[in-house]
Amino acid sequence: MKKIVILCLLLSTFQSYAQIVGKIADPVEWVNPLMGTQSKHALSNGNVYPAIALPWGMNFWTPQTGKMGDGWVYSYESDKINGFRQIHQPSPWIGDYGQFSIMPVTGKPLFHEEERASWFSHKAETLKPYYYSVYLAEHDVLAEITPTERAAMFRFTFPENENSFVVIDALDMGSYVQIIPSEKKIIGYSTKNSGGVPDNFKNYFVILFDKPFTYHATFDNQKLRINQLENREAHTGAVIGFSTTKGEKVIARVASSFISHEQAELNLKELGTDDFNQVKQNGKEAWNKVLKAIEVEGGTVDQTRTFYSCLYRSLLFPRKLYEIDVRGNIVHYSPYNGKVLPGRMYTDTGFWDTFRSLFPFLNLVFPSVNAEIQEGLVNSYLESGFLPEWASPGHRNSMIGNNSASVVADAYLKGIRGYDIDRLWEAVVHGTKNVNPKSAATGRIGHEYYNKMGYIPYNVGINENAARTLEYAYNDWCIYELGKKLKRPAAEIEVYAKRSQNYRNLFDPETKLMRGRNEDGSFQAPFNPFKWGDAFTEGNSWHYTWSVFHDVQGLIGLMGGKRAFNQMLDSVFNLPPLFDESYYGFVIHEIREMQIMNMGNYAHGNQPIQHMTYLYNYSGEPWKAQYWVREVMNRLYWPTPDGYCGDEDNGQTSAWYVFSALGFYPVCPGTDQYVLGSPLFKKATIHLENGKNVVINAPHNNAENRFIKRVELKGETYTKNYLKHTELMEGITIEIEMDDAPNKQRGTKDSDFPYSYSNKIK
Repeated sequence: MKKIVILCLLLSTFQSYAQIVGKIADPVEWVNPLMGTQSKHALSNGNVYPAIALPWGMNFWTPQTGKMGDGWVYSYESDKINGFRQIHQPSPWIGDYGQFSIMPVTGKPLFHEEERASWFSHKAETLKPYYYSVYLAEHDVLAEITPTERAAMFRFTFPENENSFVVIDALDMGSYVQIIPSEKKIIGYSTKNSGGVPDNFKNYFVILFDKPFTYHATFDNQKLRINQLENREAHTGAVIGFSTTKGEKVIARVASSFISHEQAELNLKELGTDDFNQVKQNGKEAWNKVLKAIEVEGGTVDQTRTFYSCLYRSLLFPRKLYEIDVRGNIVHYSPYNGKVLPGRMYTDTGFWDTFRSLFPFLNLVFPSVNAEIQEGLVNSYLESGFLPEWASPGHRNSMIGNNSASVVADAYLKGIRGYDIDRLWEAVVHGTKNVNPKSAATGRIGHEYYNKMGYIPYNVGINENAARTLEYAYNDWCIYELGKKLKRPAAEIEVYAKRSQNYRNLFDPETKLMRGRNEDGSFQAPFNPFKWGDAFTEGNSWHYTWSVFHDVQGLIGLMGGKRAFNQMLDSVFNLPPLFDESYYGFVIHEIREMQIMNMGNYAHGNQPIQHMTYLYNYSGEPWKAQYWVREVMNRLYWPTPDGYCGDEDNGQTSAWYVFSALGFYPVCPGTDQYVLGSPLFKKATIHLENGKNVVINAPHNNAENRFIKRVELKGETYTKNYLKHTELMEGITIEIEMDDAPNKQRGTKDSDFPYSYSNKIK
């Protein structure tokens, strides 16, 4: 009997997860903010925290399980919470800024993070993008949060206790608090940061309670200062208290500003006179509005949850860094020069990651948002002399490349307007021959060698030289295409077309791989294609050889033709997960993530290779792209705490899934094309901002039918391996017939292949 019961339960569970989901009304309820939160320093399953926020909001909130200064703010495997933190952190490797935390306690005014921490259970925790609640067992308090863009409302349900408290921790590096009992208010600021800020940086906050204080104190240097109303120290905070009855709810309204306390008070008005439930409902509606831009039907429960969880992650960064002043004007605190200036500013994104699919996603689905981001890039250049490559909140010395050129070019080439493109042209050209003296990763390290020799030599003391060369070549192609669109003189832009071919200088015909090259022209030796780092960035030659987004046919030619190219692509999956970590001296987490995924040397957990599966579309074997894209979606993405296969990286890894689930991907931002893969759902509808719809119908889609048998566009059979952005923007229905066997005749002609620069110049 027990065996029968267990079997029935297993069948029931399987059916619930395998059942097909139809059209849904509340996509936000399918989001799991915990996806990717089971991570640690040595192994990333996403390296994210549950962001309680509005889309692109200036401030996020998250429960904090880690210690102050720990980039792993929230870990799913933790069992204690020490506060609820206003957070701006884009990555644990970049760190946070302006953070402070709020924590209810009972019994004693415990302010130290370890002493105030409370046990909690995920069974008593509710997470939505617009709402968080958890039962804090140690204090018998139910804590709830619901956010706006620059403010939030807390609701604490206390037990009967004469000694109920709320602790505000402004953290270290210089902080300030002031308690104003007559107004039931606390103001303060945090200067906590991880770099990328001017000397006058502060995050000013205001917290307004609905209950009078019967206790107040500040703390510093691990000492409680009872009855003290104001404190300014390296690390300070405040404690306020009151007597509560059983089930009594205390409301705290919180807002912050990077400009002033007065501006923080203005930002508090985002909450208006709404009660907690109304703010919560407003947040739910805000999320549903953006999530409903893409409707999917006909997937499993897990696929639908994964899709909307990834879509949620694609709508968080880059975040707004601008505010609305007392006159209703848009202003921002500049993280570049410390001034308060007019206009928009966005931050917390690394273009090395996000140029690949996050920004193309915005250009397709939310172009008005990217128009604002482009305006912010103009301001970044005016205020610092450079476009950012990694901004958090200002320039950060992280990663490589000059991929701001791609972000600028793709937006303009796809029709986004309403900002000073001439200034951005000036900025991208400036970046090709300069390095920011305050942040070496901004601009182009090694430009002197690259511009003269056509590559950055391996032996001149510049690390990651091959990766830089490959990315600069693609960036130059982006500048060339943008220059053509802007009708710049041929004499001005031809140099970028020529430099776009610099990738050829690193190709080693003996190994058919990209390889570091010395100043005298000889290849770096000895050469181990499995060696991570050194000439490459967080990858090896097998990963970076494919970084010729703009000229895949040129790469095919170097390898000896389509057959040889396909064999090299196959090898990435067929090779064992060999690696050489000697450059780092230890196994970095990206290596470990590749090793454990059982997909050979394919390292989807890091960005350089994420487009590789689509390259079979350029070489006559598109069915292999369909197979491997579906494999990656099925095996490396789950709507669970360990749901990613590496760092999520500010929307990039999520946007890859969003595009791929729709059935196409922007292999080369800057072109008008999206390369076909394998759609995941029976039907997907993209509601464009211009009022048109893109409908992808694949009614026979299922786990077995991953191959495209036939595509119909505008009533006619369509054989090309790409879709055009301009056609999508006009509104279009794409009919795709799926099958369990590959169609080895479709998409195999040269005329079916996506754009390559080499084809254009023949």
